[in-house]
Amino acid sequence: MRIVLSYFMSLDGVVQAPGGREEDTDGGFAHGGWSMPYFDEKVMGEFIGEAIATTQALLFGRRTWQVMADAWPDRAGADPFADHMNAVPKYVASTTLTPDDMRWNTTLLPADDVFGAIGRLRDEDGGDLHIMGSSNLSRQLVSRDLVDEYRVMIEPITLGGGKRGFPDDGRARPLELVSTATTSTGVLVCTYRPAKQ
Repeated sequence: MRIVLSYFMSLDGVVQAPGGREEDTDGGFAHGGWSMPYFDEKVMGEFIGEAIATTQALLFGRRTWQVMADAWPDRAGADPFADHMNAVPKYVASTTLTPDDMRWNTTLLPADDVFGAIGRLRDEDGGDLHIMGSSNLSRQLVSRDLVDEYRVMIEPITLGGGKRGFPDDGRARPLELVSTATTSTGVLVCTYRPAKQ
């Protein structure tokens, strides 16, 4: 499976709490929900829909999983997107959750071998293993060269601080632009893959 990483990202690289005011206030982050005014249903909706259509499983960090697991089951039957989100297997990386906490068709990855387990999933045949947000886990996947495609919606706002989408480790990682589109709200919708060396 390919690991596909999706982000709503501000122009200054912040990915924290794009969807809701209380989604993630770590570090005193006060701009939760910043992405919503820029959502273009036609362009961004199609972009997200294309990604989910090839998604065979979802991968999350603990916080994002908890937000999603609280929200999506209630949307069952609302539309094909919600039904697909609810139906596919999910995997969560966490050192604090237990197997008893699992719901929403989710498997807890072994805390002592998270990246080994993700690597084994990646080696399986099938569609995409899609990670949405989950910035802490995503940065670690990027740093280990485990991401096969980046689907980034770069929004016309700077947030002045917050959780970033990529590692700050001083290492260059060349990417190849696969596709781009611009929304009516000024969002750049881009797909990148690691450049062949």
